[in-house]
Amino acid sequence: QVQLVESGGGMVQPGGSLILSCAASGFTTDVYAIGWFRQAPGKEREGVLCISNSDNKTYSHGSVKGRFTFSRDNAKGTADLQMNSLKPEDTAVYYCAAAITRDRTLVFLTLKEYPYWGQGTQVTVSS
Repeated sequence: QVQLVESGGGMVQPGGSLILSCAASGFTTDVYAIGWFRQAPGKEREGVLCISNSDNKTYSHGSVKGRFTFSRDNAKGTADLQMNSLKPEDTAVYYCAAAITRDRTLVFLTLKEYPYWGQGTQVTVSS
C-alpha cells in the first residue's frame, strides 16, 4: 500500500524555476530515505538528488549542484524539489523514490536501492 505521488511538473523557459512535490503514504514507519531521479528520452534513469531521513546528508548530481535543493517534512510525508535556473538538458520525467532504512543517516544512490517509486512528472525546459 506504499504510494508515492509526484506533482508540479510542466513546461518552463530556460532560466525559470519549478517546484516538484512528492507525497508519500502507506508507510508503517517514517524512517526512509528519499531520492529524486530523472529520465530523458532515450537515456538511462539517473539520480538527481538523494537525501537521508534525517535531512543532514545529501547527494547532488554534478549538473544540478547550486541549482536544485531538496527539503522534506517527515511528519507530513512530503518532500519538495526546488529547481532553479533550469536548462534544456534538465528536460526529463522526474521520479520520486523511497527506501526504508534502519539508519536515519544513510543516503541511497542507485536505482536498485529504492523499492518504492512514483509514476513520474514531466519537466520540459524549452524556449
